[in-house]
Amino acid sequence: MAAVAPLLPDPDQAREWAEQELSDPTYQAAEPNLVDRISQAVGKFLEDLLRVPENGGWGPSALVVLGIIVVALIVVALLIWGRPRLSTRASEPARALFDHDDGRSADELRTDAAAAADRGDWDDAIVLRFRAFARGLTQRGLVDPPPGATARAFARETATALPALSPLLDPATTTFDDIRYLRRPGTEERYRLVADLDAAAVRARAVPVAPR
Repeated sequence: MAAVAPLLPDPDQAREWAEQELSDPTYQAAEPNLVDRISQAVGKFLEDLLRVPENGGWGPSALVVLGIIVVALIVVALLIWGRPRLSTRASEPARALFDHDDGRSADELRTDAAAAADRGDWDDAIVLRFRAFARGLTQRGLVDPPPGATARAFARETATALPALSPLLDPATTTFDDIRYLRRPGTEERYRLVADLDAAAVRARAVPVAPR
């Protein structure tokens, strides 16, 4: 016992040994850092919040969380399915007509065509008036050509939607192709062919073609 007694530290010496041992970097690395403490605190909070009471019912905290989830789902649904209804009220952007990107409306194209006819520029007047004819039908939803449709393809769809225009379509479309692509000179007489088609199209009525 005399040999063992010197090995037993007094309380002060034991505390000093314990502090030296715990100051070892190995113990410090094992302790949770700030991120770990925050994660543990958040996890415990959620666990307590969603814990079902012993009576088996829903606690007030769980009901609050459930309400927040329901509101969030409603907001997401409005953002997803409410957007198309808003976009349908907005006017669709103008589409290219016969390899030419022109954003003018049918009325604007008719006005410009008339101005070109007044100054005797029949080539420009014919091209603009034929585009006014096509734009007018697309604006009204009577004809819905695919992107890149040619004047001939547009005329075929027009004949299906508005059969009454069939006698005027071929000469006016031929005139447009001759002026626009074959560079043949326009005349007042040929302009009248296109103008008559456009005027008849303005008066025509038909059931809109189902969109693609």
